[in-house]
Amino acid sequence: MQTQDNIKLLAQTRSNNDTNKTFIQAMLDPNAEYGGLYTFHNIEPLADLEKLYTLPYNKVCEKVFAHLGIDIPSELLESVLKSYETFRTKDIAPLVEIEQNLYSLELYHGPTYAFKDMALQPFSALLSAIAKQKNEKYLILSATSGDTGPATLSGFANKDNIKAICIYPQGGTSDVQRLQMTTQDAKNLKIYGIKGDFDLAQSTLKSLLKSERFRELVAKKGYALSAANSVNIARIAFQIVYYFIIGKELVKKKLHEFSVIIPSGNFGNALGAFFAKKMGLPITKICIASNPNDILTEFFTTGVYDIRDKKLKLSYSPAMDILKSSNIERLLFAYFGATRTKECMQALDETQYFKLNADELSLFQDVFEAKSFSDDECLQGIKMAFEKGYVLDPHTSNAYLFAQHRNKTLNTNIPQVIVSTAHFAKFAKVVCKALCSTDEAMLKGLGDKEALDQIFMLLRDRNITQNGLQIDSSILDLFSKKELHTQIYNAKDIEDSILSWL
Repeated sequence: MQTQDNIKLLAQTRSNNDTNKTFIQAMLDPNAEYGGLYTFHNIEPLADLEKLYTLPYNKVCEKVFAHLGIDIPSELLESVLKSYETFRTKDIAPLVEIEQNLYSLELYHGPTYAFKDMALQPFSALLSAIAKQKNEKYLILSATSGDTGPATLSGFANKDNIKAICIYPQGGTSDVQRLQMTTQDAKNLKIYGIKGDFDLAQSTLKSLLKSERFRELVAKKGYALSAANSVNIARIAFQIVYYFIIGKELVKKKLHEFSVIIPSGNFGNALGAFFAKKMGLPITKICIASNPNDILTEFFTTGVYDIRDKKLKLSYSPAMDILKSSNIERLLFAYFGATRTKECMQALDETQYFKLNADELSLFQDVFEAKSFSDDECLQGIKMAFEKGYVLDPHTSNAYLFAQHRNKTLNTNIPQVIVSTAHFAKFAKVVCKALCSTDEAMLKGLGDKEALDQIFMLLRDRNITQNGLQIDSSILDLFSKKELHTQIYNAKDIEDSILSWL
C-alpha cells in the first residue's frame, strides 16, 4: 500500500498554481488549468535497476508506480494488472532479435492486436474498479487515429458504472480497426465516425473535456467526465513500464545500453520512453520514426512546430496520421517548465506555430533523433524485414527503416530496439501490397480478409513462423459481424448526440 509520505502530486503543464492532483484524481478528471495536461515531474533515477530486472512484468509495474509516487493501493494495482492475463503470450511484451544488434519489442499481443492494449487494458480495469468503489458513474471520452479506439472499447465493454464513446475519422483507419469499433455490441459503448481527420477528432474531445457547460449537463445525467486518450496521465504511466523489459532482456545478453526507435504520431509512446530514461534506464537515444505527416521530424530537426500550411495526408500507416501531437506538451514542460510550455502551446493553439531557440533545440537533440519515410519506403521496409523472416505492420516498418538508416550512418555496436506497435493483420492490404505479387487493379478490389489469406499462404510457402504471427478468431470473425455503428456525424453535432444517448 502506498503511504502518505511517498504519494506525489502531479504537475500541470501550463500552470504554476498550487492546485495539483494525485495520480488517481488526475486520472478521474484530466482537465488541467489553461487547457494543459497533468504530468510527472522531478523524476529521480531508480536506485535498484538491476534488482528490477529480476522481476516479472507485473512486479516491474508495481515498482515503477511506487517510484513515481502513484497513489494506487497495492492490492488494487495487483488486481488490475491481472488484465494482462488476456494477452496471447505470458511474456506480455516479448523482445525478439531480428538480426545482430537489432531487436523488436512486440507490444501487439493484447486483445486488439495493438500496443494501446498495454495501457488501456489495465487503465480500463483501474478506472472501472474505482468508479465501483466510489459508487459513481463515469463517461469516458476517446478519440482515435486507429488503435486507441478498439483498445478503449475492448477495455470498457460491459463494465459497471461506465459509458464510453469513441470518435474516429471516417476513412482514416484500416478496415480491421474500423470493424473492431463499429461491430461493438456492448450497450455501454457508442462510436462516432466523423467527417474529418484525427486532429479534428482529438480537438473535439479536448473541447468537450474543457467545456463547463458539457460537464454540467453530463453531471445532471449522473455522470462524471474522464478520457481514455493520452491526455489522461494514466495512459502514459502504463506505457513507461514496458521499456524496462528491454533492459531486463538485454542485460541477460551482457548488453547494458540501447537506443529505441518508435513509430510515433501523438508522441505518447515516445514520452513513456523519455520518462523511463529519466528513471535511469540506459537509453542512449530515443528515435522518432514519422510517416509522410512529418511534423515530429521537422520539430526535432529544426525546433519549429508549424502546421499553418500543412494538410494531413492519408498514409499506409494511418495511426500516425496526426499533425498536432498532444504529448509534445509534456516534453516541453519536462525541459522548460510551465511558463514556457504555456507560451508555446498557446501560440500553437492560436497561430498554429511556435519555435524553440537554439539552446532549447540542442537539449532536445541530445536525447532525440527523428526521420520520416514515404509510403513507398514503408512498403520497402516491410519487404526488407520479410526477407529476414520477420513480418512488420506498416507503422513498425518506419521504425525498421530508421534502424537500417542508423546502421549505415553510425559506427556503433549499441543495440537498437524498434517498438512494434501493431500486428500486421490490422493492415493486411498494405502488407499484401508490399509482399504479394498482386497487380494494382486487383489490390484495389481486395478486402482485408482476402489480403490476409494471401499473406498467410505466402508465410506457409516461406515457412515463416515468427512469434505471435497467428491470429485468433477475434480478427477473422470481424468480417462476418454486422456493423452496428454506421452513422457518420459532423463534429459539431457530437455533443448533443452524446447527451441524447446518455
